[in-house]
Amino acid sequence: MTAPSPWVLRFAPHIPEGSNVLDLACGSGRHARLFLMAGHYVSALDKNTEGLADIKDLPGAEVITADLEDGSPFPLAGKQYGGIVVTNYLFRPLLPLLPDLLSIGGILIYETFMEGNEHFGRPSKPKFLLHSQELLDCFHGTLSITAYEEAIIGTPKPAVVQRICATRLK
Repeated sequence: MTAPSPWVLRFAPHIPEGSNVLDLACGSGRHARLFLMAGHYVSALDKNTEGLADIKDLPGAEVITADLEDGSPFPLAGKQYGGIVVTNYLFRPLLPLLPDLLSIGGILIYETFMEGNEHFGRPSKPKFLLHSQELLDCFHGTLSITAYEEAIIGTPKPAVVQRICATRLK
């Protein structure tokens, strides 16, 4: 299993203690496990949740199998979380929905690939790559930005990423 993202580890302590955390498009659940071990209630959502069998029955864990891109009704409408973590995933229609999923004081930690990553491999299609400052532009005015960066990283593999940590203040 891949280790948690250093970006997520850096900002995980900002998520209110004991709050519900959403690991959106969680993949193998590396961040869901991190937050479960830290005492949070966790909702782990992905279209393929087979890799989450070991946590689905743990106290405080909710595994949600849903394809966010197939046109089905949004499975999280009306819910709120103290933290939302999204890594290595981009489906632009979801971006404007994220602030309303955060409770007041809730933290969004988002990290995914951006333009330039095509020089390092996959993903390389424009629909999977953020434009420069896209996360800033998307959440400016709705969330308070704690940290933001665009960077070339070397681990777990070379990539060009964009990352943000932001708080819902109202």
